[in-house]
Amino acid sequence: MSNKTQLSIIIPVHNEEENILELYKSLYNILSLVGKTYEIIYVDDGSTDDSFEKIKSIEDARVKVVRFQRNYGKAAALSCGFKKSKGDIVITMDGDLQDDPKEIPRFIEELDKYDMVSGWKSKRYDPISKTLPSRFFNWLTRFITGVKINDFNCGYKAYHNYVVKNINLYGEFHRYIPALAYWRGYSVGEIEVEHHPRIHGESKYGVERLLKGFLDLITVTFLMMYKKRPLHMFGGIGFLLSFSGVFISVYLMFLWIIGERIGDRPLLMLGILLTVIGAQFVSLGLIGELITNSRNNDDYIIKYDSYEMENGN
Repeated sequence: MSNKTQLSIIIPVHNEEENILELYKSLYNILSLVGKTYEIIYVDDGSTDDSFEKIKSIEDARVKVVRFQRNYGKAAALSCGFKKSKGDIVITMDGDLQDDPKEIPRFIEELDKYDMVSGWKSKRYDPISKTLPSRFFNWLTRFITGVKINDFNCGYKAYHNYVVKNINLYGEFHRYIPALAYWRGYSVGEIEVEHHPRIHGESKYGVERLLKGFLDLITVTFLMMYKKRPLHMFGGIGFLLSFSGVFISVYLMFLWIIGERIGDRPLLMLGILLTVIGAQFVSLGLIGELITNSRNNDDYIIKYDSYEMENGN
């Protein structure tokens, strides 16, 4: 068997000490049958319990762990895991035992057809306070992004390595990975996966994620449509406003020429205001063009990195 890593499993964890060892045992049993060389990358997202110690206690050279200085969020954890991954195939899953490792062979098989495959928890063991808003959120995201999958929130996904290396995650963008991949030209598939009820620990997501998710949806849509051409958006609005202002000014000038007073007309102030605001929008678009290709720095601090430890750093 080749020494090259063929499969990377990325697991973001935050206060999941009761689930760590049980999940590893399940993964080990399944991955032993898959027939691929693999690595398991745990990204400890600032846990305050014994999650990190539990991961460190696993005596398996294929288990890697990266520990954040504090809790930065799932997107940062996945982004870090993507950069560390060496496998030709990358699979992400949650560390709460709700994702079943037995689905991994199905994900791998489906990657023969697609660049990435997303899981769909068609039968969820969550309260209606989570499932009902999630259905609306998924419908809205499908409508806006054009990606025809049923479950954007599912963290159980599989990718070819070249996909994760070309996706930039930050904020709460982990929900929109299928959209980000689709807009980059990659094919996106979906399979139904079994969802288990949470046994240990507590959910890390509250009602506030709905507002964040909606705002991030607006951000993602804007970035995908205008990231490389901000002047197209701001310039378009600016020219529309400026044209309206100039049209009003020309009309008032015509009235002034034929002898009518225009100095006390509110329309004059409106014409000037529209012209100035339009020029500002165009300027904003030009500034956006200047910073479009600026470098995005990682927004997290690593406290411990087993990769660096192996290299003696």
